[in-house]
Amino acid sequence: MASRNIYEQTFDEDVQQNDQNTCPECGGRVTANTHETVCDDCGLVIDDQQVDCGPEWREFENDRSGRRVGAPNTVARHDRGIGTEIGGKHDGNGRKLDGRKRRQLHRLRREHTRAKVGSKADQNRITGFTELRRMTAALGLSVSTRDQACQLFRTAQDTDLLRGRSIEAIASACLYAVCRLNEQPRSFEAIAKVSKVTAARIKTGYTAINRELDLPVPPAHPSQYVAQIGSAVDVSQKTRRRARDLLETVPQPRIANGRNPLGAAAGALYLAAQQTGEFLNQQALADAADVSTVTVRERYLELEDTLN
Repeated sequence: MASRNIYEQTFDEDVQQNDQNTCPECGGRVTANTHETVCDDCGLVIDDQQVDCGPEWREFENDRSGRRVGAPNTVARHDRGIGTEIGGKHDGNGRKLDGRKRRQLHRLRREHTRAKVGSKADQNRITGFTELRRMTAALGLSVSTRDQACQLFRTAQDTDLLRGRSIEAIASACLYAVCRLNEQPRSFEAIAKVSKVTAARIKTGYTAINRELDLPVPPAHPSQYVAQIGSAVDVSQKTRRRARDLLETVPQPRIANGRNPLGAAAGALYLAAQQTGEFLNQQALADAADVSTVTVRERYLELEDTLN
């Protein structure tokens, strides 16, 4: 007997029924678990024996490790990490190879490396991803930020934005855009310090990406730069929290419109340090924010007048 004759049929407010979770036979609700996808009404098995892409942890007698899979898939590689590697020192049983076999594997490895790059587009992608991995490591950014920047670079290449432009400039622009999208912005000058191109070329590349791909980049708020500048001048967490509170209290048009957000963040840190009793030098703040001391002083006086 079908379950519709036993249990009361009610409307589930949490899960809306659509084409993906509707049974093709009876139109009932479909649920899925780790093993199979089954209709709750008629019991039809829509999908089963799903592939488990995780590692295999079973231990065998002659295995040195129960984990017998390669590295996980990643967008930070041009082949998404599913390529093969040829070893050259030991065989499958761990025995050392002789010289003749090692020389043969060396030749195979060389040809295999050449065959990995099938076109000029793959070569450009390798160059861009290598730059993104290097820059994210130098800036101390997370792996998720690196993967998002690589995916944006892949999209920009598929949209033919690399034609007539520098690969390094587009890669740096993708990293700048992803930092802005994640509300962890870095200035053009900060990225230019670890990039191979100037800040002006990064800005030009970002303008092209933002115009062609229509990125949903929100306006940068000065409070997003407080942690970056505070780490550079080694200020306490209490002063950083006070600076963010000051910036959130003041209406944004008074501090953001037509002004450099880095300068506003530096001015807020200087004002917060005075209120918490911590000493900060305007020149050190200006160097950390890459602005002039005049800008720091003006933003500090504007914040003080607004709050008073």
